[in-house]
Amino acid sequence: MLKRKIYDELLKWKQNSNGKTALLIDGARRVGKSFIAGQFAKQEYKSYILIDFGNAPKEIIDLFDNESTNLDLFFAKLSAYYSTILHKRESLIVFDEVQQFPRARQLIKYLVADGRYDFLETGSLIRLKKNTEKIIIPSEEEHIEMFSLDFEEFLWAMGDEATVPLIKQCFDSKIPLGQTLHRKIMNDFRQYMLVGGMPQSVLAYIDSKNFEASDNEKRRILALYREDVSKFAAGYEEKVYAVFDGIPGQLSKKEKKYKITSINKNARFRSYEDSFIWLSEAMIVNLCYNSTDPNVGLALSSDVTTQKCYMADTGLLVTQTFMDGPVTNNELYRAILFDKIDINEGMITENIVAQMLRRNGHKLYFYSRNDTFDRENRMEIDFLINENKKIAPIEVKSGNYRSHSSLDKFRKKFSHRIGNSYILYSGDVLMKDGIWHLPLYMAMFL
Repeated sequence: MLKRKIYDELLKWKQNSNGKTALLIDGARRVGKSFIAGQFAKQEYKSYILIDFGNAPKEIIDLFDNESTNLDLFFAKLSAYYSTILHKRESLIVFDEVQQFPRARQLIKYLVADGRYDFLETGSLIRLKKNTEKIIIPSEEEHIEMFSLDFEEFLWAMGDEATVPLIKQCFDSKIPLGQTLHRKIMNDFRQYMLVGGMPQSVLAYIDSKNFEASDNEKRRILALYREDVSKFAAGYEEKVYAVFDGIPGQLSKKEKKYKITSINKNARFRSYEDSFIWLSEAMIVNLCYNSTDPNVGLALSSDVTTQKCYMADTGLLVTQTFMDGPVTNNELYRAILFDKIDINEGMITENIVAQMLRRNGHKLYFYSRNDTFDRENRMEIDFLINENKKIAPIEVKSGNYRSHSSLDKFRKKFSHRIGNSYILYSGDVLMKDGIWHLPLYMAMFL
């Protein structure tokens, strides 16, 4: 059984809400929403009913459609159908895959007002217009995002609960971990990059210590995502496929901005904008926008037409990159495991940083400027975050990098707006040239 941090957030909701709100867990397909909802229901309530709207029987759909105005009868029939006694303020009703039946979500307003039981919803593709256009979203609904396992959760799954607290101590104090420990953690982190955080992939790897078993699970997930595109992006699914399939190729370039013309030389961003939005709202990708005049309000100068598109789970990106061949022939696996990453495989390190920043609640921004006439104005900064009311630029370096000229120019140009500057790389903690050099795995604390 995988230990997940979101469980503590569910406990906080139960204690603080006390039945006054329902909670909706929003996340990509296969991140573990249904499992955590069921686990929470079993362990924290006297009884529970879980209704899977992905496979709900006709009797239950009829109950919601025709008999939800009389809640006494509604709950009595629900209890009888599932052979479960419901206890006032001690029972939980879970609406699993609620996007499949939006009417149940709309009823939350009245079910919460009734006050008898707690209500938990799970949903994928929940933000898509198609899944909300015919209902009124209840104001009594709280939202929480669920992602694939982060690095600490991955280590928990591997039986290690001691390492991350020590990393945090070293991060807070800005002291090196030492060569031996750092090498061991980087080895674990490389495994995490390859396996990713999708629960099925992690479990397959733990059971077999075999990357191929993990890869097979990831291929199934990617196939499921493609099926979702055909179902929920009808009318422009071919454009969504084109954007999705192009992600590895775009990220393998030195400049990782997504060039629409790579799909079709006559393509324009406005024709594909809905495709990027679809993938983002499905939580399959993380979009990163160019902040053309960076300040504390990064969104104020964001250029949505200039963006980078990262996979939400780096393990899925690894598999997506080599879908046409077996994992045993995948040079990328060997390159990452043996710390031989060159600039092309650097897409993996940049993707994992995007994933970790997004998990920490950051919206993703970068800075890019190409001045034909003034070399000093040409620069590319991988990520920008707000930190203590200042901008913190972040550069991601793979392998043995030799310079950070873009970061130097950026720090000079925007010196009055900048706080800390960071380089995330494969080495240990180091302060050099006024820049904090941090191991890649410390991105979890930024």
